[in-house]
Order: sequence, then C-alpha cells, then structure tokens
Amino acid sequence: MTSRGHSAPTSAALGSDRVVWWLFVAATLIVSCVQIALAGPREQAERIHDRLAGVPPTDAVLTSMTNAISADPSNGPIAAANIAMSDAHFYTVTLKNLAAPWTNRDQNAFVPLNDYITLVMGMVRDHVPFNQILSADLLYYGKSNVVQLPSVSPSNNDHYVALETAMRDPSFNPATDLVSTTQSSVYPVPGTETAGAITTRAAAEAFFVAGTNRAMFRSTLINHLCMDMEQVHDTSIIPDRIRQDVSRSPGGDSRVFLNNCIGCHAGMDPLAQAFAYYNFDKTTTTIEYTAGTVQPKYFNNNTTFPDGFVTPDDAWNNHWRQGQNAVLGWSPTLPGSGRGAKSLGQELAGTHAFAQCQVTKVFKAVCLRAPGDAADRTEVDSMTASFTNGYDLKPVFAESAKYCMGN
Repeated sequence: MTSRGHSAPTSAALGSDRVVWWLFVAATLIVSCVQIALAGPREQAERIHDRLAGVPPTDAVLTSMTNAISADPSNGPIAAANIAMSDAHFYTVTLKNLAAPWTNRDQNAFVPLNDYITLVMGMVRDHVPFNQILSADLLYYGKSNVVQLPSVSPSNNDHYVALETAMRDPSFNPATDLVSTTQSSVYPVPGTETAGAITTRAAAEAFFVAGTNRAMFRSTLINHLCMDMEQVHDTSIIPDRIRQDVSRSPGGDSRVFLNNCIGCHAGMDPLAQAFAYYNFDKTTTTIEYTAGTVQPKYFNNNTTFPDGFVTPDDAWNNHWRQGQNAVLGWSPTLPGSGRGAKSLGQELAGTHAFAQCQVTKVFKAVCLRAPGDAADRTEVDSMTASFTNGYDLKPVFAESAKYCMGN
C-alpha cells in the first residue's frame, strides 16, 4: 500500500532508471578510455615517474622525460623510465617497499632498513644478475659521508637503521653512497658458504632462528618463486629423507601422513638439508655456521618417529625435478643436488618459476595491480623471456612502467 498522493514506481520506470544508470557508467568508461588514449607525452612522463619513484618529478626532470617520449614514442618511454629511476626515491622507497616484506615472517613492509633490503637495492643499481640473489657473497652498506654511520655489525642492525635516516637527507645519492663488500668479510660465514639473501643477517634472524630451518626454505619459496607449500604439494614423491620429527600416523591415523604430510615433507626435507650447518644464535644475535657439524635443531623431536631420516650433513637433493613440480622449469645445466645453501640457491634461482616471480612482483609494484588479463599475461611472459637473458632486473621496471603508463 502506498501513501496518499504518491504512486508506486512502475516496472517501466525502474527499467528506465536502470538504462540511464548503465548509460552513465558506459559514458564514464568511454571518457576514461579517451583520456588515457589522449594522454600526451607530458602526462605519460608524469605517470612513469610517479610509478617508479613515488614522488613528482622536478620541472627539469619532467621536461627531459617528456622530450624523450616525444622524440621516440616507441623507445622513448624506456629512456624516460631510466631517467625516473635515477631519482633516489626509486631506491629508498620503491625498492625498499618491494623487498621489505621478504625479510620477515609477517611479510611486513613497515620494517627498518636491513642488509637484505640493501642487497636488493645494490644489485638492481649495479645490474648484478638477479639470479645471484640466493647465492652471491655480496653485501651493501652506506658510506659515512652524509651522517656518521656505525660500522656494519654481524650482531646488530644499527648500521642500517642509521643508514635509513641518512637516506632521508636530500644529499644522499644511491649512485655513490651505497657501496659493496662481501658478506664473508663481515659475517662468520665462509665465502664458499654464503648464499646472498639467505645468509643476510636479516634473513637469518627471521628464518634461521630456533625451529628446524624449514622456515628458511618456505620463505625462500614464497619470496622468490611466488608459491607456498600448497602449490608444490606432491604425495607421489618417495619419502626417504623425511626427518624423525614428522609423525607417520598423526592422531593415530597413517592416512593423514600419506595424503597430507608427505606431500610437503618428501620434497622439502631433502632440500632444507642444505641449511644443516646454519643457525641464528639468539644469545650473540649473530648468524652461525658450523662447518661439518649438523645443527642440533635437525634432531628436534627425534623420538616422534625414530626410523625417520637422520641428517648426516648438508647434502641436498631435489626430488621435485620429477613429477608434477617439473613444471617449475628446473635448469638442465644444474645437477639437481649439491651441498650447502649456495648451490641450493643456484638451483632455485635457475628455475623458470623464479624468473617469472621476479617479473610479476615488479609488474605489481609498478602497475599497482596484479596481471589480470590475457594482454597482461602476454606482457609478463615477454618480460620474463627478456629478463632471463642476463637477469638484469632494472629493465623490468622500465618495461613495466612503459606498459602501464596509460593506466
């Protein structure tokens, strides 16, 4: 029943309203598309700089980028992107925000600067092949030319906290004020056993502390192959290297082990054996490497299943080269087995999954969205193919900026 003087809207009126609404939406989309299509070189330059540096360009920089795009609409956006990446904020904001979540268990971007983050900054700046991120004996630190910085220490993060403060000074120049050395010259790990990000102090504090060192393997999988254990779950693998701490009949039901536990541990445990000599000592707050001596954590809960695998050394083997996880694209030039974290890092970084993961993360950081349609996926595939020809990550930022400068 309607109130006196007012009639209920008819279905025809409601239909008319819907038509008006959809016409409005369509018109808005058309205007947006036209605006994107009509974006001139200056607008494109502004968008590229915003996406790569996160701050507006100066007038001089904007003019230089605009001129590059105007002179060569095909290759000019790449030149403009390279100009934008000379801004210090590309390193201190964009790259920091990209790498910070990789350095902690909560995947929190709001953490202090650390040696893992600066390793990413330095490798991108210096065009170091990024497939060395999991194997290089490399460390970046700040020069004490802006403010006095404490020395890099194996037992604290004070240098990098102070460096982050120094980076806020307008006079800080990433091109000259970030310098490199070797991890083995600072941390108590031999150069033959350093493994890039894996053996940074930040990663060790987050993933080698306590536990069973499986956390380091899982975090590396998440951060550098863009997949968690669920995606590599395979119950067809032989369970010959599953440790003693894994029950073969959880809750008294062996089916749980056969249908669930085995799917992760059969592949993970023989790979995580590479970390058998590594630990983060909470007392000294330092990464620890015990050559030839397996860390006691590998024998935690060894009475759970006494007949399980007893870790004798740091020799690892990759059971995932066969079966469903062969799709990760393992390198045919690597043996699929080895000793220690360095060779394992090379194995993981040699996969197609590693390359595609890095490109996808850069795409998301620059385009502010994940690849969503066929065109996006084709672009990611193209950039991945280019990336594997030298593994230089910086051009991936430029290509992503060019692709997304219109949206």
